[in-house]
Amino acid sequence: QVQLVESGGGLVQPGESLRLSCTASGSIFRGAVMGWYRQAPGKQRELVATITPGGTTNYPESVKGRFAISRDNAKNTVYLQMNSLKLEDTGVYYCKAAWTQNYWGQGTQVTVSS
Repeated sequence: QVQLVESGGGLVQPGESLRLSCTASGSIFRGAVMGWYRQAPGKQRELVATITPGGTTNYPESVKGRFAISRDNAKNTVYLQMNSLKLEDTGVYYCKAAWTQNYWGQGTQVTVSS
Protein backbone atom coordinates (compact mmCIF):
# COMPACT_ATOMS: atom_id res chain seq x y z
CA GLN A 1 0.00 0.00 0.00
CA VAL A 2 1.47 3.34 -1.09
CA GLN A 3 0.40 6.53 0.62
CA LEU A 4 1.53 10.07 -0.14
CA VAL A 5 1.07 12.78 2.45
CA GLU A 6 1.55 16.42 1.50
CA SER A 7 2.18 19.30 3.88
CA GLY A 8 3.33 22.89 3.85
CA GLY A 9 0.48 24.69 2.15
CA GLY A 10 -0.93 27.94 3.45
CA LEU A 11 -1.90 31.53 2.80
CA VAL A 12 0.80 33.90 1.58
CA GLN A 13 1.06 37.25 -0.12
CA PRO A 14 2.36 37.76 -3.66
CA GLY A 15 6.14 37.61 -3.78
CA GLU A 16 6.46 35.36 -0.75
CA SER A 17 7.68 31.77 -0.58
CA LEU A 18 6.40 28.38 0.55
CA ARG A 19 7.92 24.93 0.68
CA LEU A 20 5.74 21.89 0.19
CA SER A 21 6.69 18.40 1.31
CA CYS A 22 5.37 15.01 0.27
CA THR A 23 6.35 11.89 2.16
CA ALA A 24 5.70 8.46 0.69
CA SER A 25 5.11 5.23 2.53
CA GLY A 26 5.87 1.93 0.87
CA SER A 27 8.89 0.83 -1.12
CA ILE A 28 8.44 2.53 -4.49
CA PHE A 29 9.91 5.94 -3.79
CA ARG A 30 13.47 5.37 -4.98
CA GLY A 31 12.34 4.14 -8.39
CA ALA A 32 9.42 6.48 -8.92
CA VAL A 33 9.23 9.66 -10.90
CA MET A 34 7.84 12.14 -8.40
CA GLY A 35 5.78 15.11 -9.38
CA TRP A 36 3.77 18.06 -8.18
CA TYR A 37 0.55 19.10 -9.85
CA ARG A 38 -1.97 21.79 -9.03
CA GLN A 39 -5.61 22.45 -9.64
CA ALA A 40 -7.20 25.87 -9.45
CA PRO A 41 -10.96 26.27 -8.99
CA GLY A 42 -12.76 25.56 -12.25
CA LYS A 43 -9.59 24.46 -14.03
CA GLN A 44 -7.98 21.18 -14.94
CA ARG A 45 -5.13 19.74 -12.93
CA GLU A 46 -1.79 20.83 -14.40
CA LEU A 47 1.83 19.82 -14.10
CA VAL A 48 4.03 21.95 -11.84
CA ALA A 49 7.26 19.96 -11.63
CA THR A 50 8.67 16.46 -11.93
CA ILE A 51 11.89 14.80 -10.82
CA THR A 52 13.25 11.45 -11.92
CA PRO A 53 15.00 8.97 -9.63
CA GLY A 54 18.28 10.30 -11.00
CA GLY A 55 17.38 13.91 -10.23
CA THR A 56 16.43 15.24 -13.66
CA THR A 57 13.80 17.93 -13.27
CA ASN A 58 11.13 19.35 -15.54
CA TYR A 59 9.00 22.48 -15.22
CA PRO A 60 6.44 24.27 -17.35
CA GLU A 61 7.28 27.82 -18.38
CA SER A 62 4.75 29.23 -15.91
CA VAL A 63 6.91 28.24 -12.90
CA LYS A 64 10.38 27.88 -14.39
CA GLY A 65 12.90 29.95 -12.44
CA ARG A 66 10.55 30.37 -9.47
CA PHE A 67 9.87 26.79 -8.33
CA ALA A 68 12.35 24.04 -7.55
CA ILE A 69 11.61 20.37 -6.97
CA SER A 70 13.99 18.15 -5.04
CA ARG A 71 13.95 14.74 -3.44
CA ASP A 72 15.53 13.05 -0.45
CA ASN A 73 15.53 9.32 -1.08
CA ALA A 74 16.67 8.58 2.47
CA LYS A 75 13.53 10.27 3.80
CA ASN A 76 11.15 9.14 1.02
CA THR A 77 10.29 12.80 0.61
CA VAL A 78 9.95 15.16 -2.31
CA TYR A 79 9.91 18.92 -1.87
CA LEU A 80 8.64 21.86 -3.86
CA GLN A 81 10.24 25.19 -3.08
CA MET A 82 8.03 27.96 -4.40
CA ASN A 83 9.44 31.47 -4.59
CA SER A 84 8.05 34.74 -5.93
CA LEU A 85 4.54 33.39 -5.65
CA LYS A 86 1.85 34.96 -7.81
CA LEU A 87 -1.92 35.16 -7.47
CA GLU A 88 -2.26 32.61 -10.27
CA ASP A 89 -0.27 30.04 -8.27
CA THR A 90 -3.29 29.59 -6.04
CA GLY A 91 -4.73 26.08 -6.01
CA VAL A 92 -4.64 22.66 -4.45
CA TYR A 93 -1.21 21.11 -4.90
CA TYR A 94 -0.99 17.35 -5.31
CA CYS A 95 1.97 15.03 -5.08
CA LYS A 96 2.20 12.13 -7.53
CA ALA A 97 4.38 9.05 -7.63
CA ALA A 98 4.65 7.37 -11.02
CA TRP A 99 5.72 3.75 -10.72
CA THR A 100 3.91 0.79 -12.27
CA GLN A 101 0.84 2.90 -11.61
CA ASN A 102 0.21 6.44 -10.46
CA TYR A 103 -0.31 7.27 -6.83
CA TRP A 104 -1.70 10.59 -5.63
CA GLY A 105 -1.72 12.42 -2.35
CA GLN A 106 -4.75 14.12 -0.89
CA GLY A 107 -3.57 17.63 -1.77
CA THR A 108 -2.59 20.73 0.15
CA GLN A 109 -4.10 24.18 -0.38
CA VAL A 110 -1.89 27.06 -1.47
CA THR A 111 -3.52 30.48 -1.50
CA VAL A 112 -1.70 33.56 -2.76
CA SER A 113 -3.65 36.68 -1.92
CA SER A 114 -2.98 40.30 -1.14
